[in-house]
Amino acid sequence: MPDTTPVVLLHDAAVDEYISTVLLTTMPNIDLRGIVIVNADCIAEPAMEAASKLQQFLGREDIPLALSRARGWNAFPWPYRSDCVAFSQIPSLQPYKPKVANPPPSGEVLLTQLLEQAIAAGKPLTVLVTSPITPLTDVLKADFKLIEGIAQVVWMGGAINVPGNLDPDTVPPVIANKHAEWNAFWDPYAVDFTLGCFQGINIFPLDITNSTPLSKEFMSALQQQGRQYSYSQLAFEAYSLVVAEPFYDMWDVTTTCWLSKPGLYAPPTQMGLEIETWGFEQGWIRNSLSHKPRLRNAQNVFLKFQDEPGFYSYVLSLLQRSNR
Repeated sequence: MPDTTPVVLLHDAAVDEYISTVLLTTMPNIDLRGIVIVNADCIAEPAMEAASKLQQFLGREDIPLALSRARGWNAFPWPYRSDCVAFSQIPSLQPYKPKVANPPPSGEVLLTQLLEQAIAAGKPLTVLVTSPITPLTDVLKADFKLIEGIAQVVWMGGAINVPGNLDPDTVPPVIANKHAEWNAFWDPYAVDFTLGCFQGINIFPLDITNSTPLSKEFMSALQQQGRQYSYSQLAFEAYSLVVAEPFYDMWDVTTTCWLSKPGLYAPPTQMGLEIETWGFEQGWIRNSLSHKPRLRNAQNVFLKFQDEPGFYSYVLSLLQRSNR
């Protein structure tokens, strides 16, 4: 596929990430080479089972699916982690039975293999991370030469000029600072390593994802399309599980759609970012030049859309297809 971008997706099995998986298989310029699930905002076994059922729904069992062995610093609250269980039970997935080995294949082994293949082929991968970034750093720490197989890193994480999303109702107030975002907070040391290794990471923080809630208009359009298209029906059933949650935004789909429609997004702001790795503000990502002169790699931080209505329209257009 000479005109496509090879992508490996690292996600932690939230509802929005399953929809990202769907969209990646519909984008004509994307070649999804592998999926690694991170046991972060999910429960590993049902997360893998739901992913397996989804790939059967999509007719894409050819995409390698693996489970990361990465471990984080701060665990997601259990109430957040059960969305993958509910997703597996939506009506659209009931005809399918999970096909997951026991134990599942290693995500780090899969990522290593994909990077080695990319180096050998001379076509580096886009690493799309909508979860904590730890599996990538674990692989690079084991063999840093594999960085040659990475064309770009695209990551949903952080909160720059807006509050973070740690909730003192679900985590102890002694650690619930107002700045950290969960994908960074899970393992701030991995984020620190990544910011030091890479220049030009394409980062989608809460600043931009706060603008993509599950609006009534979007849900209504999905429901309408679901009468004709099975992909839309699946997405409607999935998002209906979480639409009542006032904080739920399309964090991961916002990040994913940039791969095929960058014109929907305002140009990024280049920042030298750093992250607090210890103390009450652990997980806080900020511009390193904002408070002390410290050289850091410049990263591409996407803070807003160029065409926000166009984003919703694009997602709806990708979901106008069926598996039947």
